[in-house]
Amino acid sequence: MVLRAPRWFPPALVLPSLLAMAAVVAYPLGYNVYLAFRNMSLYRFRDHTFVGLEQFRLILSEPVFYTTLGKSLAWTAINVFFHVALGVFLALLLSGPVKGRTLFRTLLILPWAMPQYISALAWRGMFNYEYGAVNLMLTKWLHLPAVPWLTDPFWAFIAPILTNIWLGFPFMMVVALGGLTAIPRELYEAADLDGASGWDKFRNITLPQLMPVLVPAVLLGTVWTFNNTLVIWLVSNGGQPADQTHILVTYIYKVAFTYTRYSYAAAFSVVVFLLLLGFVILVLRRTAAGEARR
Repeated sequence: MVLRAPRWFPPALVLPSLLAMAAVVAYPLGYNVYLAFRNMSLYRFRDHTFVGLEQFRLILSEPVFYTTLGKSLAWTAINVFFHVALGVFLALLLSGPVKGRTLFRTLLILPWAMPQYISALAWRGMFNYEYGAVNLMLTKWLHLPAVPWLTDPFWAFIAPILTNIWLGFPFMMVVALGGLTAIPRELYEAADLDGASGWDKFRNITLPQLMPVLVPAVLLGTVWTFNNTLVIWLVSNGGQPADQTHILVTYIYKVAFTYTRYSYAAAFSVVVFLLLLGFVILVLRRTAAGEARR
């Protein structure tokens, strides 16, 4: 005898998850959009009113939006590029016959496994002008002048980039290692018979075979990096010097919790959400179009 569950049983199993998602995702997102059309602040916490698109007009009319957007794009592009480049390079090295391969894999995954705030604060200490390990190595070993990592606007922006590169490349390395193990060895054997060079094999075999796993990883890495508040906030000490190292998400955080302009920050976060949503849709469409042409 075959027992059939009632028609309401599968939806009932899904309902708790849907309610949890609504509580932790849908409601905060909806309330954030609601605030974006109000004028709520610490001084108008109870009597805020509807102002329409005024907050968005303010955002798009202020130079700080375009400045932080440019820094956000630079921050994301540099980090993701080095995450992928270092990750794939190390994955290629560790996929070969290397002595102590297991040990090296474990050591290289450690930056990713450590809590971000601990790593960020440790790197901030190492970037100290007088006593930091980075400047000590530059001056004692390389005989170069000390770099004002945390006081000069340019270097104060480079410091969290270097920190985040160190934190992020292990993820891409693990993804690339998984992709490399799935590539059939027969492809390389056939390429060897044809006399292909190492670069030819990488360009025509390895990279195309890695793309199905790299594209989703790069997409996730881009969104994570663009929204990464913790590293740049802790290393630069909240956008210092003089708020010159803010990206969009750190500026939103400061506007909300230092300047207490809640509706302005909510509208700013909606703009960031729309930018990322547009980017994700564009990448997915181009990826789907590329797969359709194959």
